[in-house]
Amino acid sequence: MSLGAPARRSEEDREQRTTKSKVSAFGTAFVSRGFTMYPVIILMGIIGTFTAPAFLTSTNLINIGAQVAVLGVVTIGLVFVLLIGRLDLSLESTVGFAPMVAAWLMVPIAAGGLGTEIPGWLGLVVTMVVAGAVGVFNGYLVVKVGLNPFIATLGMFVLLRGSILIVSNGRSIYSPPDSYTWLGSAKYFGVPISVIFLIAIAILIGIILQYNRYGRALYAVGGNEDAARAAGINVDRIIWSVFILASLMAGIGGIIATGRLDSVVTTQGQGLIFDCFAAAVIGGVSLGGGKGTIIGAMSGVLLIGVINNLLTLAQVPSFWVEASTGAVIIVAAILAAVASKRSTAIKTRT
Repeated sequence: MSLGAPARRSEEDREQRTTKSKVSAFGTAFVSRGFTMYPVIILMGIIGTFTAPAFLTSTNLINIGAQVAVLGVVTIGLVFVLLIGRLDLSLESTVGFAPMVAAWLMVPIAAGGLGTEIPGWLGLVVTMVVAGAVGVFNGYLVVKVGLNPFIATLGMFVLLRGSILIVSNGRSIYSPPDSYTWLGSAKYFGVPISVIFLIAIAILIGIILQYNRYGRALYAVGGNEDAARAAGINVDRIIWSVFILASLMAGIGGIIATGRLDSVVTTQGQGLIFDCFAAAVIGGVSLGGGKGTIIGAMSGVLLIGVINNLLTLAQVPSFWVEASTGAVIIVAAILAAVASKRSTAIKTRT
């Protein structure tokens, strides 16, 4: 009996440690995979249900999805850049510039165009070529010239914003062909195609980042560039490709924005990059590189969309909306930071 009791206690201790380890591992995975903000989104939804009865209606939820489609697509592009520890401020200008060039070539002279009146499908090609060219040039400045990404893309940001006004002569261009605006305006069983596209592209990119060699290379470059080179990864090629992919995503975001408005306005994309950074950081994507997931980034996108929608439904004056959104973003970022520290502490103890 005297020998059996300590043995039983030892076995019970092992079982308790195992249980604690499993719980800790679940908590760590929950944070590291980017689910931290989803409880906050649910809480915001509960609050919204009581403050605005229209919040949980299907029409309003679909509207939130349509509103965040552009933000979501461009944020995915930004995540590529952040994962390798770089920045790209020019994405918001690409959202406006690439579609503006296409619209300029598609619409007649009377509508502010060049007069070539190319078809909508060719306008889509032009948009993506222009966006891709911006990414190629950004990559060249960073990889070959050796410019700091912040300086290089800041210069491109200002250059493209001015070029929008030059191409359009300072005027918005309206009513591009239906084939061009389809992605941003069409619906399938009442659900905007842009929302379906965002979900599909998020799932695809998430799988690539998690399971594909290219995705693992991004994390390796962002985590330790020298170690990535030593492991045989072509770091320069990865960096260049990331700037191109990010710009292509911005081009798609511009197409969606144009479809929603049935026009390319001179201010298209203005201020978008700040929301993209906020969504990414809220979702746990590190500005230092090597850390973050698409699941997390999309949680940031949804949180921003829900906040803006709730404030609108609550009829908060427009001049309060931006300040209120910023305050909630700060709080959400603090919560994410606290959760990350707890995750680190859990790893240390285990």
